[in-house]
Amino acid sequence: VDPSKVLNPLSHSGNSTLSLSCIWVVSAFRGLILAGSGPTRGPLLSYRFGAPAGRQFSSGGAYPNIPLSSPLPGVPKPVFATVDGQEKFETKVTTLDNGLRVASQNKFGQFCTVGILINSGSRYEAKYLSGIAHFLEKLAFSSTDRFASKDEILLTLEKHGGICDCQTSRDTTMYAVSANSKGLDTVVGLLADVVLHPRLTDEELEMTRMAVQFELEDLNMRPDPEPLLTEMIHQAAYRENTVGLQRLCPAENVAKMDRAELHAYLRNYYTPDRMVLAAVGVEHQHLVECARKHLLGSRPAWGSDGAVQVDRSVAQYTGGIVKLERDMSNVSLGPAPFPELTHVMIGLESCSFLEADFIPFAVLNMMMGGGGSFSAGGPGKGMFTRLYLNVLNRHHWMYNATSYHHSYEDTGLLCIHASADPRQVREMVEIVTREFVLMAGAVDVVELARAKTQLTSMLMMNLEARPVVFEDVGRQVLATRSRKLPHELCALIREYRPGPAGLG
Repeated sequence: VDPSKVLNPLSHSGNSTLSLSCIWVVSAFRGLILAGSGPTRGPLLSYRFGAPAGRQFSSGGAYPNIPLSSPLPGVPKPVFATVDGQEKFETKVTTLDNGLRVASQNKFGQFCTVGILINSGSRYEAKYLSGIAHFLEKLAFSSTDRFASKDEILLTLEKHGGICDCQTSRDTTMYAVSANSKGLDTVVGLLADVVLHPRLTDEELEMTRMAVQFELEDLNMRPDPEPLLTEMIHQAAYRENTVGLQRLCPAENVAKMDRAELHAYLRNYYTPDRMVLAAVGVEHQHLVECARKHLLGSRPAWGSDGAVQVDRSVAQYTGGIVKLERDMSNVSLGPAPFPELTHVMIGLESCSFLEADFIPFAVLNMMMGGGGSFSAGGPGKGMFTRLYLNVLNRHHWMYNATSYHHSYEDTGLLCIHASADPRQVREMVEIVTREFVLMAGAVDVVELARAKTQLTSMLMMNLEARPVVFEDVGRQVLATRSRKLPHELCALIREYRPGPAGLG
């Protein structure tokens, strides 16, 4: 190695790739080069890697060799802020005469997030066309009795710096708006109109059919099949019941969606007793007044006559296998095409979020962790989790191993998603199955403490965002009529101790 060439990589007349590589070499061996550049300079390769009593600056001055694990002398000890997880404002809940719950959490700032959460979703579609909730999601914030078009709704929100969104899951539908707090009355009135008085014109229905069809095609073309695998694992675990019903609208049902079918579903599930008006960043009493003004006594567009027929079926875990053979050769084509992989997701029934075992399952899911060999943002996230240490680090041919936990009001599902070359499916399934077996074994004290700390950190970090707090308030009040505060959840995580047989 010629030190002069290493120290001046950009003077090399070759291409830029070699120059960049040389810059990396300088960064990696900077300490080695400086160690031999003082008055006692000698051959570069004769440097001995040891623990010398002192080193020398390039100017010749000596400095002590202090390891990174020891504090620097003369530097005061830092004092870190303590976080107790207690929010500065109380979550308030009021129930109106029609059964609608109003929940709010005040928060510093000029903007607020307001929305209506409804106890509806794909699990309630057994007597209807599959995919109605998904179709309604794409149809949200269209024309209403007060607003002639979606553009008029967006212009109204724009006056208050607002944005809107609608999301559906297997058990919840959520209409949300983030806007300036001064426009709260306008926002609540707009939400009430969007939820209770949609016009559902033929033109809007046709545009929604196109949007749903495009999303289905896009999902089938994505290199990452995680959304489709989540659908398949629910179908296998709960065969044709509740959360096992398909969340995405099947392609054959897109053309069948009409106003009569949608009104029949809305009449039974968009009722005040199944709704929560939640807000973050507003005064509770002002929110209650707006709710009484716009949501109390309002007659929906589909009418309120007739007995309401709600599906109250309890999820029945059945177990099973769902397989799908596909040609992935046309997915993610380009200069660096995505490799053709076989994806497997294996799951077991866990518990609902209402049970005491929900916290242990959350800790277990964090302890399993995992990720992809080439994850977004760079590797290293969760590198000490079991799926990294036992799977990805030991089997180089595994592209992905990630743990997921889905929890509902009456059941739950703990899954592991793995990806590998099609020729190694058998070994991949054996490895994932072994990790499920090891879950029931002994738990190392260090890995348990790390998982609990990481879970607490992730909880508190996510709750720094106003939309996340809004969703947390709304979902908890919708499911339990109250909210468990973050410091209570953190205390449950800290106090958890595994039994003698392991987690549980």
